[in-house]
Order: sequence, then structure tokens, then C-alpha cells
Amino acid sequence: MSEKYDSRADTMEHIRRVQELADYMIEMLLRQVEDHDVSKLESPEKEIFDEFTPKLKDMTYGSDEYKSCLASMKPALDHHYARNTHHPEFFGGVDGMDLLDIIEMFCDWKAATERHADGSLEKSIGINAKRFGISPQLEAIFRNTKIQMGW
Repeated sequence: MSEKYDSRADTMEHIRRVQELADYMIEMLLRQVEDHDVSKLESPEKEIFDEFTPKLKDMTYGSDEYKSCLASMKPALDHHYARNTHHPEFFGGVDGMDLLDIIEMFCDWKAATERHADGSLEKSIGINAKRFGISPQLEAIFRNTKIQMGW
């Protein structure tokens, strides 16, 4: 008769491996966000952001006034989007992004709402879901994460 199988060792190995993989993803995310938006410190972005950032603070995200301001910033934004994978514009939409890009993007959205007088992550999620063709499933994940994070 064979000895009864005890799953403890296999389960402990599985737990260790998941932790190892998660630690690696966290390490990669930390490396990625070390360079978050550094292109804003170089030309042509710096000069344009110097001019428009104070104006954007008093605008409602997604408003016609906001969109008009972004149109005036096109040279800086084109440069920025071409160098930063946490923007859907880098890939022509979210479908080319990976989980690390998505996490950085979501954190970027949250931080951006804090720069506007009437910023709202909830509103930004809805606006950006439409803007970038984000699936209802990913939109729900963003909302769930917002709640989980207490944002």
C-alpha cells in the first residue's frame, strides 16, 4: 500500500514560487516608474509644460477647454507619448500595453486627478474608458482597484 500524499510541500513550493514571481514583477515595475515622465524635463516637452501646466490645473479633465489646451500642446504630447509606454497613445490603444504599463497608467491617472482643482479618479476612469476604447471588464478592474486602494 502506498503512503498517503501530503500536499503541504508542493503547496509551500507553489507559494514560494508565486511570491518569487510577484517580487520580480514588483522589481520591474519599480524600475519602470523610476523613469516615469522624465521626458517632460527635456525639450520640446519642458517648455510647453511650463506654459500649460498652470492653465490645466484649473480646467476640468475631459472638458472642451481641456481638449483645446491639449491640442495646443500637440508637439510636446506627441514627443511624450512616443517615449512613455504607460500612455495608450504609445501603442495606439491599451491592447499593446502590458500589466506594468497598465499599473503605471492607473497610478498616473490618480496622480493627475490630484493636480486638478476638481479632479476625480472615478470621472477619469469613465472618460478614459471612452477615450481609449477600454473594455467594460478593464474599466471594472480600475474601479475595483480604486476602491481597494481607498482612492
